[in-house]
Amino acid sequence: MRASRLLSVLLLLQTRGRMTAQQVADELEVSVRTVYRDMESLAAAGVPLYGDPGHDGGYRLVGGYRTRLTGLTHQEAEALSLAGLPGPAADLGLGTVLATAQLKLTAALPDELRDRTGALRQRFHLDTSGWYTEADTTPHLAAVTEAVWRQHRIRVRYRRWKAPQEVNRTLEPYGLVLKSGRWYLIAGSPDPVRTYRVSQILRAHLLPDRFERPPGFDLAAHWQSYLADFDARRHQGEAVVRLSPRILKQLPDLMEPAVARAAQDSAGPPGPDGRAQVVIPIESVDHAVGMLLRLGAEAEVVAPTELRARMARTVAALANTYRQPPTTE
Repeated sequence: MRASRLLSVLLLLQTRGRMTAQQVADELEVSVRTVYRDMESLAAAGVPLYGDPGHDGGYRLVGGYRTRLTGLTHQEAEALSLAGLPGPAADLGLGTVLATAQLKLTAALPDELRDRTGALRQRFHLDTSGWYTEADTTPHLAAVTEAVWRQHRIRVRYRRWKAPQEVNRTLEPYGLVLKSGRWYLIAGSPDPVRTYRVSQILRAHLLPDRFERPPGFDLAAHWQSYLADFDARRHQGEAVVRLSPRILKQLPDLMEPAVARAAQDSAGPPGPDGRAQVVIPIESVDHAVGMLLRLGAEAEVVAPTELRARMARTVAALANTYRQPPTTE
């Protein structure tokens, strides 16, 4: 622990130049007395350290003392500075590790690259969470992460959408994926490889026995294949809809990309009223009703008949509700 702190002190001085004992203490969350002892230890170890007394004084390294990373291009340094996402790293218990790694990288870079990557971090911020959604609560992510790292089986109590909703599973965890702020576990045994949303894990118990990952298993390739298969499975039908020019133009902001793209690609010529007929993929009639209601009166369902009838009943029920005076208590 102390060796790690001494290294952090050294890297701070390399990166920032002169620092007071109080500034170092605040950065490392230790007492000023601890900083004094650390400075004495570094000096005793031969680190060319100089302390200036007085109100404007502080500690600094002399003689150009520094370690450098050589051979990095501007583009490589920039890519490395954006490679670590603080939120996901903290979720995985690696927040402190990431901060230390970034400090080491910054300290070791030549002045020109250090200034460039520092400016980059002030101009670009990566946020992996989705709009209009709250981050998942994942109390068992740490246990799952440990199982992934150590290649240990894990026993979980999992909540799914179909009955029975709560099931027990013994899993071989192959990897974790972060998608739009949500963590997913890719795991096998005894079933084929499946995807589990980590927030739906109700209990998790790390087992002592290890497992071997399937030879050649590629997590990124598996995830891309899963996404493609997921879209193919959930879009089981199609709907024919007539849309106003305004709604057709705004569709990318109102529906998911695959649906908006299908509508715009299939749009026919405008009719006498200016509306264009499109074909969109749908998951089910129930799901399509909710999706199409957000388009308002500027969308008309032509087919299938069942969906058109459901839209008519839903709109009629809404109209009846709003014809009545509001209920007051």
